[in-house]
Amino acid sequence: MPSLSPRLAEIVDALPLAPGMRVLEIGCGPGAAARAVAARLDGGHIVAIDRSARAVAQAEAASAEEIAAGRMSVRRAAIEDFTLDAGEAPFDLVFAVRVGALDGRHPEAGRRALQRIGAVLAPGGRLLIDGGDPLREITL
Repeated sequence: MPSLSPRLAEIVDALPLAPGMRVLEIGCGPGAAARAVAARLDGGHIVAIDRSARAVAQAEAASAEEIAAGRMSVRRAAIEDFTLDAGEAPFDLVFAVRVGALDGRHPEAGRRALQRIGAVLAPGGRLLIDGGDPLREITL
């Protein structure tokens, strides 16, 4: 498993991951949590997004093995503008750590973000963010 901070390790351990899942990480930064999730998905796939071109470049560089294996992809996108690619399946699980649009710091962006998340979640899909013990679920 990739080296994670104790806080990120606790968050990844708390995610309800299952083989074959499609997972979306919002605000992936350099991709450490996404790589840890990719290592646990067994046939699944994680899409890691960030609005920062620098973060996306760092995540792509650090995740070359996971991307080449088809377990992970990285995209530059803000969650309030995110859409599925043509033919792309919706996500079983969406998670975010320290994302201003979801933690109350940016309420208008938050409303748009929740609409976009709702549009890309599979039926029965779940949204988990930090701020719980260690995560809390947001019902859409």
